[in-house]
Amino acid sequence: MTAEEPTVSPSTGWSRRRLLLGSAVAGAGGLAALGADFAGRRLDARSAGEAAGPLNGELRVPFFGPHQAGVTVDPQTHATYVALDLREDVDQQRLRRLMGILTEDAARLTQGVPALADSEPELGTVPARLTITFGFGTQLVDRAAGRAQNPAWLRPLPAFGIDRLEDRWSGGDLLLQFNADDPFTIAHAVRMLLKDARNSTTVRWVQQGFRRAHGSERPGTTMRNLFGQVDGTVNPNPTDSDFDTLVWSSEGWLAGGTSMVLRRIAMDVDKWDELDRPGREQSIGRTLSNGAPLTGTHEHDEPDFEARTPIGFPVIPEFSHIARARTPDLSQRIHRRAYNYDDPPTGEEISNTGLLFVSYQADVDKQFVPVQKRLDELDLLNEWTTPIGSAVFAIPPGCAEDGYIGDTLF
Repeated sequence: MTAEEPTVSPSTGWSRRRLLLGSAVAGAGGLAALGADFAGRRLDARSAGEAAGPLNGELRVPFFGPHQAGVTVDPQTHATYVALDLREDVDQQRLRRLMGILTEDAARLTQGVPALADSEPELGTVPARLTITFGFGTQLVDRAAGRAQNPAWLRPLPAFGIDRLEDRWSGGDLLLQFNADDPFTIAHAVRMLLKDARNSTTVRWVQQGFRRAHGSERPGTTMRNLFGQVDGTVNPNPTDSDFDTLVWSSEGWLAGGTSMVLRRIAMDVDKWDELDRPGREQSIGRTLSNGAPLTGTHEHDEPDFEARTPIGFPVIPEFSHIARARTPDLSQRIHRRAYNYDDPPTGEEISNTGLLFVSYQADVDKQFVPVQKRLDELDLLNEWTTPIGSAVFAIPPGCAEDGYIGDTLF
């Protein structure tokens, strides 16, 4: 999916929003008009020659559709993941109302139109390819439609030997995922949606990540993590013939949606520094310079796991990350969208660095768990990486302009 300049037609959403909020939105029409005025002024400025062409900040990703756009859009530079817990008194009716409000404001913000009750509307007019994606935890599904509507995989992952999970990075009832090429845009969008949700939820955790800035590398370049590795070479693409089967669910209310796993993986960069380059490449199974498998020349060369050194050892060690992550069962592949994090150090170490590993797949139990079990058993990278956070969410399908995210569940 590519970013584009859509036509915004929020009239349906506005009337629905008024119905949801009643008198609470009295006077909001002025803000809506103000947002439209800002958008019009930018277009007028461009047509008058004050801008030579569209700015990166003006790029928009369509919000409405059969799938939530944040799953397949070309990865943006910045990501913020916010997990919320539902308050005890929130029932189905309040949840439905909440999702209607959140959907309305998310649809507006992604198109560069300020949120309906935005007291700083000037800050909501630069979308910068903003996508806002919603995920449901098991508690939310229970309250919305009953326990029977929970997919079998919507629960915490099995315990893995390498895990050192912390509550402050795990779990959650409702996920708000913000992605954009401008952190300013994300900061404002996060505030707007948290204001919408504050009477029904409390913040459980916030995690922020980044990639190379939009435009700093050629499109299609595989990201690097902070170990210097090319990270995510083998990744199903939305244009692949089997992408729909691998990623999109076909089950019940979740049809057109997917599952999401978020793992916060601490990376001991200081200890990694002590390993020489050949040792690093052996642990990964790829060259650091361009990501080529140790048996190949280019990043996307197919690795030869049968190749041997002159003294009979595998060229790609069986304990390497690439060997453990690969599987002959192509149905176990996942669609990954990882982001780096680099937080301030908290002790004597000079780095507090890691990876927000995010994957989407039709079924967590059939796709993600088998791969993670193989990595848990033998992956040498476990010497320098530690999962410290874990969460699983159901990502509902997208919605039409007269609907809201989650309407298939309610």
